[in-house]
Amino acid sequence: MAFVFGLVIGLVIGLALIVGFVRMENARSKLRSELAATIAAFARMTVEDSRKLLSPDLTWLNHHLTKIWPYVDEAASELIKTSVEPLLEQYRPFVLSSLKFSKFTLGTVAPQFTGVSIIEDGSNGDGVTMELEMQWDANSSIILAVKTRFGVALPVQVKNIGFTGVFRLIFKPLVDEFPGFGAVSYSLREKKKLDFTLKVVGGDMSAIPGLSDALQETIHDAVEDSITWPVRKVIPILPGDYSDLELKPVGILEVKLVQAKDLTNKDIIGKSDPYAELFVRPIRDRIKKSKTMSNELNPIWNEHFEFVVEDASTQHLVVRIYDDEGLQASQLIGCAQVRLYELEPGKVKDVWLKLVKDLEVQRDTKYRGKVHLELLYVPFGMENGFTNPFAPNSSMTSLEKVFNSGNGTEAIEKEKAATQKKKEVIIRGVLSVTVISAENLPAADLMGKADPFVVLTMKKSENKNKTRVVNDCLNPVWNQTFDFVVEDGLHDMLVLELYDHDTFGKDYMGRCILTLTRVILEGEYKDSFELDGTPSGKINLHLKWMPQPIYRDS
Repeated sequence: MAFVFGLVIGLVIGLALIVGFVRMENARSKLRSELAATIAAFARMTVEDSRKLLSPDLTWLNHHLTKIWPYVDEAASELIKTSVEPLLEQYRPFVLSSLKFSKFTLGTVAPQFTGVSIIEDGSNGDGVTMELEMQWDANSSIILAVKTRFGVALPVQVKNIGFTGVFRLIFKPLVDEFPGFGAVSYSLREKKKLDFTLKVVGGDMSAIPGLSDALQETIHDAVEDSITWPVRKVIPILPGDYSDLELKPVGILEVKLVQAKDLTNKDIIGKSDPYAELFVRPIRDRIKKSKTMSNELNPIWNEHFEFVVEDASTQHLVVRIYDDEGLQASQLIGCAQVRLYELEPGKVKDVWLKLVKDLEVQRDTKYRGKVHLELLYVPFGMENGFTNPFAPNSSMTSLEKVFNSGNGTEAIEKEKAATQKKKEVIIRGVLSVTVISAENLPAADLMGKADPFVVLTMKKSENKNKTRVVNDCLNPVWNQTFDFVVEDGLHDMLVLELYDHDTFGKDYMGRCILTLTRVILEGEYKDSFELDGTPSGKINLHLKWMPQPIYRDS
């Protein structure tokens, strides 16, 4: 579906430009310097300003677009159908074995442009960026021939399409010959609204559980990835090499999926079997999937993934938690996202994200649980002595070497090999943990007090230590230090469990789970951590890492 929107917009914009060029042919004879001066004068124009200043031109443009729309529909519908079908495979959900068009027409309603703004190229003045606000309440006739892996074939109609967004057109490079630029790049800068309904022709969509959600996700993901900025389509106008306009990687996002807690139970009998899908761009071969944790609402994954980043200022990481239903379609438990511009390059960010039903329309306020992530964004060429703990050496990551030795396409093809190489990195060392104190612990006995102590466990080696018991105290102070020999720092975890000491045993009070990524990166830090499984309380720790790095060749 996204390619449908992309090709439609490309054709619409191309036809509109041709009409505009005919009218403005004489003006296009200006030299590049004169064009740049004009652009600078309009650089502060916004979409709202343009509605007042350029409304006659937009009315004229929309009028002519409406007149030529039947010809656009006739010419483009079959072209789009044959061009998009092979590409739908990239976005087809696993539950479907086939996804094709059985009917495709754009309809009789043309899109309408409601605003325009011009932005000066701040880098070297070699380009012009135009942003067009577009609204389209289409009456398209689109029917998808859907075939599930169970052999069921259904005709699914996509109807009531409502779309509002801002498209970005980049005219670059500027040249002295007509039409004044060498190529046009277009992208959806902002998707304000994308509404549509799905209906099985002559049937009920709910007949196959999960089908509607899977198709909805596929269409939204396709729009998000195929034409949403920083993704852009480059259309050469004059002969030349425009590879510099293509989307290029600028860095790597390291993600550690640590755990989730309090997940909504989707099963009637037993508990959900959760797994996670993570992506920056929702292309099938760039979506990462965790292992499935059976019968568990508080899963601990401790899995590491890496993602190529093309534009840290606009892209975001999406996490979706599903309940694995075996041969049937998985059920979405909840999703969350992190915008990459919120990350400080070279610094680990530890986050707990609340899961929601939908990232765009958050009307459902039901609590669905939380997911715990560690994030590290590393731009290519980052200097100032930064060491990426996931890299096989301290100067350059394996993926950076790939990108520096070849083009982006070749690098992405080698991403799996680079990721496997990173999994072979072994960092050995000594972890020193000082359990300083705890605060605001819940009462555990009839007297409103507790006798707390902490058990420290390294998850992989199962080495354990424990603090002394502090009697009758909800704000205990221990100041005890424990050293652990760690054989695989990047893939181990420190688990701290708080207990109330009783004469005949112990009562569980809560826990805190930490990966070692931050202490390996920073060497030493002191922080407070909330306790899980308890209504209140936090624990204060001081961690120090004494490394003995060993690299194993893959």
